[in-house]
Amino acid sequence: MTPTTASETQPRTSTRAKTMRAIVKASPAPGAEIREVPVPAVGAGEVLLRVRRAGVCGTDLHIWSWDRWSQGRMKPPVTIGHEFVGEVVELGGGVTSVALGDLVSCESHVVCHTCLPCRTGNSHVCENTRILGVDMNGGFAEYVAVPAVNTWRVPRNIPLEMAAVMEPCGNAVHTAFAGPLSGCNIAVTGCGPIGLFGIGVARAAGAAHVFASDVSPYRLELARQMKADAVIDVSRESFPERISQLTDGRGLDGVLEMSGHPGAVRDGLAALRMGGRLSMLGLPTEPYDLDWNRLVIFKGVTVHGIIGRRMYDTWYQMDQLMTSGRLDVRPAITHVMPMEQFGDAIALLREGRAGKVVLVPWGES
Repeated sequence: MTPTTASETQPRTSTRAKTMRAIVKASPAPGAEIREVPVPAVGAGEVLLRVRRAGVCGTDLHIWSWDRWSQGRMKPPVTIGHEFVGEVVELGGGVTSVALGDLVSCESHVVCHTCLPCRTGNSHVCENTRILGVDMNGGFAEYVAVPAVNTWRVPRNIPLEMAAVMEPCGNAVHTAFAGPLSGCNIAVTGCGPIGLFGIGVARAAGAAHVFASDVSPYRLELARQMKADAVIDVSRESFPERISQLTDGRGLDGVLEMSGHPGAVRDGLAALRMGGRLSMLGLPTEPYDLDWNRLVIFKGVTVHGIIGRRMYDTWYQMDQLMTSGRLDVRPAITHVMPMEQFGDAIALLREGRAGKVVLVPWGES
């Protein structure tokens, strides 16, 4: 499909139907279904968006599978989807930060603004976070209501497909900017969509070299398309040994860990130089052992846990990288599909045959 830019979006004032189509986690069981549901009412401080594009995330795979995390977190029925871009079509009371017709992406973490982390500039770890598409109705629908404070005006030169994935791209920006980048040797371990975005972010921010590792030839080819300087198939060669060759024995200044795999974490720490940093976004499925003395303490390594996006430092950084043209994540967007084919999108991702999948809602071309 030909990407559509923000400048092509005009305000709409047409009368809307009272119901809409949405992808709903309807019951506590695997799967999801398309349902006709009411168009959301807009409360004070909220805006109603006509969804233009939506990205499918690994979280959506967990929800579809109804795994242990989903069972402990979700309370169906919930309209899923937390990565999306939409046009503002209705304003709730008191909203002045956006206008009708604005095209906006959304921060998916809805925070309380009153807990200690929120009041000390760390709302990305709010004690009372609710997530769109998980705890609240999300964007796999024709319309979605969101707090106005969670919206971010999309730069006018950004294609809709890129605007739809600003939220997960923000994860990559947060992870990359958690430590030095300019002039550094950086590795991304795990080339899922956010890992692929991380390659682009590190390059855009001036890393000297960006290396990428995975076990999937398909994903490693996408890493090449995102212009990684070298890719390492860790099913075939030693990551620490290859990194030593690539860096003339100096090792890595930083590792952006996107896989959650214990082996990747151990390899990343082993390949770090003394005093390097490991920024961890990938989520392990189970606890695991680590040689803390050899890999962390005696090396003086900084280990940084990453969640979400800093609000709104990360969004400003991402906005400027994209607007400048230095960050282009389109090579990682491998499929653009109608939203009713959500089940096919899930199958592609589960089988490792896609990078980032973007869905086109009903009524959109």
